[in-house]
Amino acid sequence: MGKQHISDMTKHDGESHGSLKSYVTGFVFSLVLTIIPIMVLANNWLEGRGITIVFLVTAVLQFIVQLFYFMHLRDEEKPRYNLMSLILGIFIVLLIVIGSIWIMMYNMVAL
Repeated sequence: MGKQHISDMTKHDGESHGSLKSYVTGFVFSLVLTIIPIMVLANNWLEGRGITIVFLVTAVLQFIVQLFYFMHLRDEEKPRYNLMSLILGIFIVLLIVIGSIWIMMYNMVAL
């Protein structure tokens, strides 16, 4: 085996990693999206459904930030197998959750 340069050992085959600016931007967005529901709940700015809507919207936005800034979903080359796998996984989870809620609601009415 020949000598390997440090730059050769740190390379990854085709993998792209974000820049420091990208990570900091994602981190700041994540912090803001975490602080918003905490502040809404702690200061009683909203009640009932309003709190639920704020929590759900910030959770979905947090998920999107994580995908783009930390999982590098936008940097993917074609074919987009990771994106297709993610969509399939989300579909399966939603199917299970919505189906479970539907079954529970149907059984509560039937009793």
